[in-house]
Amino acid sequence: MGEKTKMIIRDQASEFTKLQVSPETAKDVKNIAYGVYSPLEGFSCENDFLSILTHSRLESDVPWTIPIVLDVDEKMIRGMKPGDEILLTTSDGGEETIIATMELEDMFEYDKDQYAESVFGTKDTAHPGVKKVMGREDTLIGGPIHLLDEVKGPHAKYNLKPKETRVLFHKKGWESVVAFQTRNPPHLGHEHVQKASLTVVDGLLINPVIGKKKQGDFLDTVILKAYETLIQHYYPKDSVVLSTFETEMHYAGPKEAIHHSIARKNLGCTHFIVGRDHAGVGDYYGPFDAHAIFEAFPDLGIQPVCFRSFYMCTKCNAVVSDKVCPHGGGEHQVNFKGRVVRRMLAEGKVPEKQMRPEVAQKIIEMKELFVK
Repeated sequence: MGEKTKMIIRDQASEFTKLQVSPETAKDVKNIAYGVYSPLEGFSCENDFLSILTHSRLESDVPWTIPIVLDVDEKMIRGMKPGDEILLTTSDGGEETIIATMELEDMFEYDKDQYAESVFGTKDTAHPGVKKVMGREDTLIGGPIHLLDEVKGPHAKYNLKPKETRVLFHKKGWESVVAFQTRNPPHLGHEHVQKASLTVVDGLLINPVIGKKKQGDFLDTVILKAYETLIQHYYPKDSVVLSTFETEMHYAGPKEAIHHSIARKNLGCTHFIVGRDHAGVGDYYGPFDAHAIFEAFPDLGIQPVCFRSFYMCTKCNAVVSDKVCPHGGGEHQVNFKGRVVRRMLAEGKVPEKQMRPEVAQKIIEMKELFVK
């Protein structure tokens, strides 16, 4: 869409139906527009929505596991028909920003139980993803979007678009790139799997999720500062790119592992690290369910790099797994426990044998650490 067309739409905004969307939905709009969610061109219509829930694929047979949807109060679109145009807006501090146009292609009601069971494998509302689904409006609308204005968050300088990452990888001469998904600061286990993967590819993309998370998760600023420190002190120069994936966590376990890998493929990565309980929460998924699901997607277009559990072995004096260390399960095994790391950092203590001291000190210096 050209700048002249954008100006005309803004000038005639009062003639359009407006729909204010949440900050999380605004991130979906941006990810669609810039190709992070390619081949999507807009929010899911009913045919794609049902195909995703029943087959984990778009109607075109392209792998896709989590529908990207826009729910609305039915009153907001009453009287509208396919082909009508809607302006999507956000509000920051009371000031309205028009972020995109949407062509209304479809409007439909849906089965929330089916949605939850398909994506999350449960209808238990104690699951944060299920809780969100059950709290959505009863009507979904679908159709292509056209970006008018990008709402930039506090960490915008890290948010590279697919066109930018692909150009950057090419300039660095990287023909193979492994992506690492995270929503936590790095402990030694994370570093180990990143470096193990880096030994067989040209470069590493560390790609933290920036967006809405559950209570108790680390704040975005903490994650970014921690990784900046780790890269500065413990990685060879020009071996790593730190860029953010602006989205909310769904905590959909295996289905989200596929979703995350598709986004990284669109960023130009050839490989994707899948660890223990990827994108999991509570006990809803088995520790390696996110590994097994890739067998159903041989046409995904990106290679999963699956790692089992890692721990520090005091006898081997190294980060190891049960595949290479005979001392697991005994006095020599020190597990990487997120709860322990969180508690120690909150108390201003360095989690020895868990995290690099420079990284821990950088985190401890910060005033606030967790989502409230």
